[in-house]
Amino acid sequence: MRRRVTTPYPGRKPLDDRRVLCGILFVLYTAIPWEYLPQELGLSSGVTCWRRLRDWNDAGVWQHLHEILLGKLRASGQLDMSQAVIDGSHVRALKGGPETGPSPVDRRKPGSKHHVITDAGGIPLAATLTSGHRHDVTQLMPLVDKIPQIKGIRGRPRQRPERLHADRGYDYDCYRRQLRAKGITPVIARRGVGHGSGLGTRRWVVEQTIALLHWFRRLRIRWEIRDDIHEALLTLAYAIICWRRLQRSKSQEL
Repeated sequence: MRRRVTTPYPGRKPLDDRRVLCGILFVLYTAIPWEYLPQELGLSSGVTCWRRLRDWNDAGVWQHLHEILLGKLRASGQLDMSQAVIDGSHVRALKGGPETGPSPVDRRKPGSKHHVITDAGGIPLAATLTSGHRHDVTQLMPLVDKIPQIKGIRGRPRQRPERLHADRGYDYDCYRRQLRAKGITPVIARRGVGHGSGLGTRRWVVEQTIALLHWFRRLRIRWEIRDDIHEALLTLAYAIICWRRLQRSKSQEL
């Protein structure tokens, strides 16, 4: 984003965007506190990276980047919208803040949840952040609605998967009806039915994607008090996962 000089004495020249982005990625990968960013990165203050992350998130930069990468993946034939998979995962929130609550899987310690929906191959389509005690099914329709309109090829953008796979935590008939109203066939395991339904052969991709998200050390534990900052890092992380998938396909073609 180009900055306008509003005074005759603009003060210190702003840091280069590329250098600031390197600082943001360093925090995302290593979980180092913002104020401890190495001076070797050429950053006078980690607060500058934090502010730029916030401003870019408010401007929709990370979401737009993700949509562009999804379009490129669709253009290369890697995006499979014949089915989508959904799941959630707990993370600790050591400093509290909005969208935190007593985690039922961590002795009621403060925590948050990452809710993720992917395509059939595990490419992240959307994610949300909620408090640790929120039920997974409450994010079913918000995640479906959050899937962007994916371009990449001629014709109408693609936004809705044909089928949606989910585990027993999403077994509610009212949500099945809502999915069908959107033209999506629900494939959700029934409570009280023994294992061996075969859904695990399709659902493992979303678990793999959540594991990839938590490979970014800053996302394993929620350190940010502000939920929008943590969501910004989450959006940047799944954009990076899409970029890696795209680069992998290009290297295979070579």
